[in-house]
Amino acid sequence: MAHTFQIVIDCADPHPLADWWAETLGWEVEPSNEDFIRRMVAEGQATEADTATHRGVLVWREAAAIVHPDGKAAGPGARLLFQQVPEPKSVKNRVHLDLNVGPDQVDSELERLTARGATFLYRERQGPMGWVTLTDPEGNELCLH
Repeated sequence: MAHTFQIVIDCADPHPLADWWAETLGWEVEPSNEDFIRRMVAEGQATEADTATHRGVLVWREAAAIVHPDGKAAGPGARLLFQQVPEPKSVKNRVHLDLNVGPDQVDSELERLTARGATFLYRERQGPMGWVTLTDPEGNELCLH
């Protein structure tokens, strides 16, 4: 049986990080269902402490998601969930995203992302393949190639 999936990224502040990644990938922040959130609080299934306001919108405090602009038509993996965790990142990610921007765009994309808060780590080459490793504003690694 084949399974669908989403990728979950642990973070300290999910909403700004979701905004950063949505702009980075050209994706969209998944809209918040404010009526649903209010209903969950009114029914006692959540509390006000479970919510926050981000950019004037009522959201779940501990999670934010981004989706591919083609939605479900983009297929599995077309959603990234940013989930708040209490501990800071302390070691290298075991999983990271590789962004295929094309060899002629690596330097301009690196410049664009570092101007928006990414941190350059190093350049690497293996045979004909080259890539740049950097981190998002919370220290999660990603590669450009």
